[in-house]
Amino acid sequence: MTKVAHLITRLDLGGAQQNTLHTVRFLDRARFSPFLVCGEGGLLDEAARSDERVRAIFVPPLVREVSPGRDLAALARLTAILRAERPEIVHTHSSKAGILGRLAAAAARVPVVVHTHHGFGFHPGQNPAARALFVGLERLCARLTTRAVFVSHANARLARAVGLIGDEQPTIIRSGVRLADYPVAVERDALKMSIGVGRHKVLVVSIGNLKPQKNAADFVAVAARALKRAPEARFVFIGDGPQRRALEAKAFSLGLNDRLFFLGWRRDAARWLAAADAFVMTSLWEGLPRALVEAMLTGLPCALYATDGVTDLVRDGVNGLLARPGDAQSLAEKLSSLLTDPALRARLGAAARASIGPEFDIDEMVRAQERLYEQLLEGRRG
Repeated sequence: MTKVAHLITRLDLGGAQQNTLHTVRFLDRARFSPFLVCGEGGLLDEAARSDERVRAIFVPPLVREVSPGRDLAALARLTAILRAERPEIVHTHSSKAGILGRLAAAAARVPVVVHTHHGFGFHPGQNPAARALFVGLERLCARLTTRAVFVSHANARLARAVGLIGDEQPTIIRSGVRLADYPVAVERDALKMSIGVGRHKVLVVSIGNLKPQKNAADFVAVAARALKRAPEARFVFIGDGPQRRALEAKAFSLGLNDRLFFLGWRRDAARWLAAADAFVMTSLWEGLPRALVEAMLTGLPCALYATDGVTDLVRDGVNGLLARPGDAQSLAEKLSSLLTDPALRARLGAAARASIGPEFDIDEMVRAQERLYEQLLEGRRG
């Protein structure tokens, strides 16, 4: 039985977190004995604690923010856990746990270390000194990694460009969803009316954390501009975070208080996708956005910024509409064309759904990880 430790910074309600938790739940127990190590304070903490399939070890000093004191404490605690547990494989996720977890795995002499890049801690527009620091840390940890895994080809190309991998064929394992669950059944009119949206209004949905990466300020700006051509449209953002109050104030100042709704985190996000007419995402960088996969599976036409992971899935004018990242005017124009053209929505939505193949199935994601683990263990034994 192979013991596998999965390390992630915090169990927020995001794609990387949900997929890591799913992996720990459903790795083949005939071959693997998994456990989870993470920080505290995520919305999925209770799900991990209450699930008998998950053995979770919480590390309070492991936090997302850079905090030298806590980071050193987290590194010491992670090293102690790995030395005590003696897993044969450590699989890290997210930037902070990826760095601290791989350093701890090296200190604990773990034989096989895997890291999945769900995105990067460095990104466009970052302070040059901070970007150089994060790239340097990733390069250091790349030397401690048996195999790097990417959720998108775009991320793999970036990793090669900054020296995290060489010329070898990158390992791609998609961020999965349960394909058969989409689209969900929903009473569209009742759901829309539950927040005061009229039955005949065209509904636009976005999903994500309200933090700088997701760039929801542009979602507000795009909504305000699109409403000039499509005044019957209504906008919903599902998600929460430190920027929520400021974004709600901005929406109010633009006169959108009865046209744009921030709903916070919702367990029924799939129902809102099924009730929507279009999906918008204004992220400035992405690994592979799970919400986009879910929207495309639902058959929604999507208007998005052409960021890294997004371009793995969407081709402009073929199965969605793309604008240059940060160009809110262009994205608003493209969204307006969707909102005013039902035939275009139908064509792009059908093409979007057809674009999501079996590689995006969440159980295939787990099987792919199992195959990778066995390959790496066999290579080490050989």
